[in-house]
Amino acid sequence: MKLRIRDNSIRLRLTQTEVDTVSSAGAVRSRVSLPGGNGLDYVLEISATTARPSARLSGSALTISLPEPDVKRWASTEQVSIAADEALDDGEVLKILVEKDFACLAPREGEDESDMYPHPQEQE
Repeated sequence: MKLRIRDNSIRLRLTQTEVDTVSSAGAVRSRVSLPGGNGLDYVLEISATTARPSARLSGSALTISLPEPDVKRWASTEQVSIAADEALDDGEVLKILVEKDFACLAPREGEDESDMYPHPQEQE
């Protein structure tokens, strides 16, 4: 699972296996290890209690929660992404985007794309 954070936006990109895992097991997680034994865990989970995508930070774990019906529909169709805006306490907005990861049109050396979704333009 790839994580991209930029200003007030969080973007997760998942391989086919990761989409299947979150859909069937309810969660998928990854970790960025940092010097000193520290790290950042990031988790995508299905939540039965959330009506809209949401984010929370607890300790060193960033968790994105998605409604179960949204995940089931996304995982079983050609729908590419789940997107939402979450209002913040200071009046700002956090943009959340969870999407299927597509293979690049031009192969990149050293990149394993075997579990990525076929790029839509590749099928044309």
